[in-house]
Amino acid sequence: MSRRPLIAGNWKMHKTPRETEEFIGRFGATATPHDHCDVLLIPSFTSLDRAGRLLEESNIALGAQDMHCETAGAYTGATSPLMLVACGCRYVLVGHSERRHVFGDSNDAVGRKLRVALENGLQPVLCIGELLEQRHAGHTESILEAQLSSGLEGIDDVLLARSVIAYEPVWAIGTGETATPDQAQTACAFIRAWVCARFGENSADAVRILYGGSVNPSNARDLQAQSDIDGALIGGASLDPDSFAKIILAVKGVEKRC
Repeated sequence: MSRRPLIAGNWKMHKTPRETEEFIGRFGATATPHDHCDVLLIPSFTSLDRAGRLLEESNIALGAQDMHCETAGAYTGATSPLMLVACGCRYVLVGHSERRHVFGDSNDAVGRKLRVALENGLQPVLCIGELLEQRHAGHTESILEAQLSSGLEGIDDVLLARSVIAYEPVWAIGTGETATPDQAQTACAFIRAWVCARFGENSADAVRILYGGSVNPSNARDLQAQSDIDGALIGGASLDPDSFAKIILAVKGVEKRC
């Protein structure tokens, strides 16, 4: 099955609403056509409303970096899925490594967020990945399996079809270190095999699996060429509109390696 690539830019804690507006204006004016892939921008919470208004008539999707698992209530500092939808979001990250390892989101909390996102019309991007010491200890697959099992608990194949999985080895995020194409492919192939065993071959063939971890214009094409990688979750390289546009162009017409 041919899976349409998804190229997502996660800006993390960067860009004010004004800077977000400048980026979108510059990106829209200089970006090459991206009819070969889906493009997703994921600004900080304070920029979502402005970005949503600016992207409303475009073919660029908007996403949020996180959300609370309740739709409303006395949760000071939290943001509900209903608020994200009102800003124009179609996607939301759940379980990003920084949410897990800096803010303490547990596997169970990530699973709750994913289910609530789906219940409220958002497409969750489930982020999973191992620490460097876990890789060195040979625990990569057991870590991924635990994160998949809890993150997708209670999800059927219909809901899985509205979800995206992103493999992001923690040791490669923002470090300049990138998993080799073979390393990334091995992990993404394991994820697809796990999905096949749990949800069936059709679901495994259809689900999009992204790679995240120091993706840039020079390595994006080789990563996208891997048979089980269906796009990228990009951090630092997505902050510059020219760099982001080059990554989008790099994955155009890539032939998969079987």
